[in-house]
Amino acid sequence: QVQLVESGGGLVQAGGSLRLSCVASGSLFSIAAMGWYRQAPGKQRELVAGIISGGSTTYADSVKGRFTISRDNAKNTVYLQMNSLKPEDTAIYYCDGRWGLQGYWGQGAQVTVSS
Repeated sequence: QVQLVESGGGLVQAGGSLRLSCVASGSLFSIAAMGWYRQAPGKQRELVAGIISGGSTTYADSVKGRFTISRDNAKNTVYLQMNSLKPEDTAIYYCDGRWGLQGYWGQGAQVTVSS
């Protein structure tokens, strides 16, 4: 059983920055595909950014150029650097980790961007 624990959420003014971290328990983190999703009130959960074991990344169009996903395999950690935040980025952000067909979610981190 893998546990994913997010940290780094909070309240920030529009234009500000936050960095989310997600630490995974267990071994074999380096082969996992990791991602960040978000869910705003009344909306479906959506993919924000993803990174595979080889380091290739993907981003939602709405965050391209503002958010950066990265990973540190030595620390079993995936990060989401969020710059130029907008009020519409307000949501609960979830870390997702997938090892083959097995997937796990973190508990979520609230990000609130005030205008």
